[in-house]
Amino acid sequence: QVQLVESGGGLVQPGGSLRLSCAASGSIFSIDKMAWYRQAPGKQRELVAGITRDSSRSYADSVKGRFAISRDNTKNTMYLQMSSLQPEDTAVYYCNADRIYVRSGTLYDYWGQGTQVTVSS
Repeated sequence: QVQLVESGGGLVQPGGSLRLSCAASGSIFSIDKMAWYRQAPGKQRELVAGITRDSSRSYADSVKGRFAISRDNTKNTMYLQMSSLQPEDTAVYYCNADRIYVRSGTLYDYWGQGTQVTVSS
């Protein structure tokens, strides 16, 4: 059973920092592109940042210069370092993997359960 599990969310004051992790578990050979999405109350889920297997990165304009995405392929883990957080960053943050290669085949568009990030004074 493959799982994506996010951690590291919480309550932080404006201007603060948090580091999110997304750990993939199970009998995984490799993972292609991974990404962080977020969904604020009453809003659609939006792409925050993405990273390919060879660590090519992309960011939403709203987080450029403040957030940094990275991954450790040896641990099947992805990270999101968030700095200069603002109240508008408050959302549930989700981990996504577009393809996960496992013994029985390929899993597509896999999601974690989400972790809450709240930015408030």
